[in-house]
Amino acid sequence: MRTGVVNLPLHGGKCPQWLFPRMKLLGGVISEIIIDEHGQNEYLRRLSDPYFFQAFGCVLGFDWHSSGLTTTVCGALKEALNSSNLGVQVAGGKGKTSLKTMQELENAELSTKTVEKLKYASRISAKVDSALVQDGYKLYHHSFIYSDDGSWAVVQQGLSDETQYARRYHWLSDNIKSFVEEPHSAICCDFREQKVLDMTSQESLDSQRISLDLVKDNPKHLRRFTSQSALTDFYCPSAKFTMRAGHAIVKMDERNLQSLQRAYEFQPESYEELVSLRGIGAKTIRSLALISELVYGAKPSWKDPVKYSFAHGGKDGIPYPVDRQVIDCSTGILHDAIQNARIGDRERIDAIRRLNHYLKY
Repeated sequence: MRTGVVNLPLHGGKCPQWLFPRMKLLGGVISEIIIDEHGQNEYLRRLSDPYFFQAFGCVLGFDWHSSGLTTTVCGALKEALNSSNLGVQVAGGKGKTSLKTMQELENAELSTKTVEKLKYASRISAKVDSALVQDGYKLYHHSFIYSDDGSWAVVQQGLSDETQYARRYHWLSDNIKSFVEEPHSAICCDFREQKVLDMTSQESLDSQRISLDLVKDNPKHLRRFTSQSALTDFYCPSAKFTMRAGHAIVKMDERNLQSLQRAYEFQPESYEELVSLRGIGAKTIRSLALISELVYGAKPSWKDPVKYSFAHGGKDGIPYPVDRQVIDCSTGILHDAIQNARIGDRERIDAIRRLNHYLKY
């Protein structure tokens, strides 16, 4: 099901010093109104919607078509939410900050059981988008948004050195029945790649099953399918499968085989458990998929799973420059509406809701 298109060319530079504090304040009051009116879970659901997220960034005054919208909006929301008492927190972020996600989750004031579940969700969502969806976009941003009851959403982004575009991946805990079977709320990018290995597709379930069986049988049997001087690279769309003595030549080095040996000794009970193991990365996943297809006829999906607004202007002047006075006024109106609602006067909040009704016509 198509859920949206996002143009995300890579833009250099930093968010202007005058804009980010305003994004933080306005993003904070908008988040507070949504959580107050609709609850924490609805707020997470909206962040996992690519249309809402993109529109949110536009309302906050960022470039509508910039890859920086993702990282800057998440950064502004992290500062706003983590200093509030709204029951929603943000862990992770861009670059090295994403590596602090586990530590930030461990510091959460939640039960040990809930924290461990959140840590696993963070790790496996990043693993899926880097190893199971092999589309050429390398993850560099991972924001994990979670609520007091353990619900969560993920907004993470990868970049392509070839196209100089970014691709954003959205997750929502309520939508997930399996982390390895079409778990995304949406994957947004302007480019549809010609050939993408998507091991999360329902079309790849047979390949998942056989990949697991190959590991549980004994990886030493896979040596006959491997070659150190392999001519084929499964990741390259133009590569052709090379056969030698009736077997596929798979590009898998000794390190990959050692990882498979450790997985065999662990005896994973499911494909998800196999994927979650340390050392099982993109190369190992596609090698197993290749053997599954060429030897056992279980074809994985090669279809790209990517799914195909202005209030205050944009910092780059498109469609017009940000009007600082207007954005400050909007923040003030919303802030006053929240404060009045807390003391029982909901007139302004109700007026804002009525505006939404009129805008539909």
